[in-house]
Amino acid sequence: MMTRVDPLQSERATQGGRNRAIVIGAGLGGLAAAMRLGAKGYAVTVIDKLDVPGGRGSAIWQDGHRFDLGPTIVTVPQLYRELWAACGRDFDADVTLKALTPFYEIRWPDGTKFVAQQDTDKLRAEVVKLSPGDLAGFDKFLTDSSDRYWFGFEDLGRRPMHRLLDLIKVLPSFVRLRADRSVYAHAARRVKDDKLRMALSFHPLFIGGDPLHVTSMYILVAYLEKEFGVHYAMGGLAAMAQAMAGVITDQGGSLLMETQVDEIVLRDGAVTGVRLASGLEMGADVVVSNADAGHTYNKLLRAHTKRRWTPKRLKRARSSMSLFVWYFGTKNTAQDWPDVGHHTILNGPRYTGLLRDIFIKGKLSDDMSLYVHRPSVTDPSVAPKGDDSFYVLSPVPHLGHDNGVDWAQEEPRYKAKMLKVLEDQLLPGLADRISTEVVFTPETFRDRYLSPHGAGFSIEPRILQSAWFRPHNVSEEARGLYLVGAGTHPGAGVPGVISSAEVLSKLVPDAEGVR
Repeated sequence: MMTRVDPLQSERATQGGRNRAIVIGAGLGGLAAAMRLGAKGYAVTVIDKLDVPGGRGSAIWQDGHRFDLGPTIVTVPQLYRELWAACGRDFDADVTLKALTPFYEIRWPDGTKFVAQQDTDKLRAEVVKLSPGDLAGFDKFLTDSSDRYWFGFEDLGRRPMHRLLDLIKVLPSFVRLRADRSVYAHAARRVKDDKLRMALSFHPLFIGGDPLHVTSMYILVAYLEKEFGVHYAMGGLAAMAQAMAGVITDQGGSLLMETQVDEIVLRDGAVTGVRLASGLEMGADVVVSNADAGHTYNKLLRAHTKRRWTPKRLKRARSSMSLFVWYFGTKNTAQDWPDVGHHTILNGPRYTGLLRDIFIKGKLSDDMSLYVHRPSVTDPSVAPKGDDSFYVLSPVPHLGHDNGVDWAQEEPRYKAKMLKVLEDQLLPGLADRISTEVVFTPETFRDRYLSPHGAGFSIEPRILQSAWFRPHNVSEEARGLYLVGAGTHPGAGVPGVISSAEVLSKLVPDAEGVR
């Protein structure tokens, strides 16, 4: 079980000679940061406004159903094993991963399907079914993806990028790999079939990016999935978050849940701790913010003049899209819809046009593309016996556009449109089987996660908002302040936020007395 402690007890507990660290936010990046700091000898306190750890990777339990709120898959499992090993622990003793076969199925309105999977021959056969003439181009695309993985993920994504020299050193690789080209443009150079172009280019949506504008470095996901597989953490990402919280408490750290940080406190340009919404101040030698970078600089450092991340600069930054997510349980359906697996992507009639509506025009379209998660086919614990738990996600514009949506009025209308798509294309008879439900709109993301504009994934990962151009892991605004999570380097997605904690560990010195 997660440890809850009183703030005053936590403050006293960190006075025993160990350097004190406070982590703002118990998202997966914040939890990974706390584990890394604990391994360095710090007495760590994690503070979060939610009632359970995990942030976007947490869950809601309702009427016997568990709804995984955000990320649904685990990729690059060695990343988590390395994190646990850095803490002297065994990841596989704490978390059970189950490989998914297939990874997901992509469907189009005309009935065409593409089944993404790890087996090379089967994957190439899927390409041939869509477009036989594109097989050679697909093979080239996989080679391109491998090149970008080893540079973009294993090199660039796992080291600090806060100095201009760091950027200058990698510019030749950016040029060689055509990082200026978008993911979609790169896919379009390799294959001609529109459906295959979609299947090879949609992955940036997993991290809040527009495939038409996000740097082609992100085609690395194709290699990452194929080489290391796609897995589900039994119990959901919420179970992994609980396991991370367990490591932190075993290290002597603590988690303050249902507690909100109101301000980061500075003295002479250096952090001295945080002030809670209750008014209580807690001291620290190091403060790590897992909050959105915009919230960190605009809200938590509101009393201090910023040199780089000013309100004006943050206002110019392009946010990721937001999400409309419908979580629902269904009664006596475990044997129904046998062709619907763990993950299904339902394409609408448009791809590039819909992307432009979401990211550029900020327009809520009548048509939609959906990501359908049915974890009960893999993990029976998510629903009562014989029932199912689902979540259905639709990318939508964030709240910062001039023509923002009134979600109080639009929510029931949009959910009705989503229900029609699901009943027509995937889950016939769904309406009569729903037993419980929860809906998240962009306003939920704004209020629950304190995300500016209700963005689902913080700042969009365009090329001039990546690496050195992204908010840095070590803050320029205050000594002793560091950032992890989706809004900093290397970026959003579970592997990205876990890697941000690895980068942090290379920047924060060991606690005093640790050798």
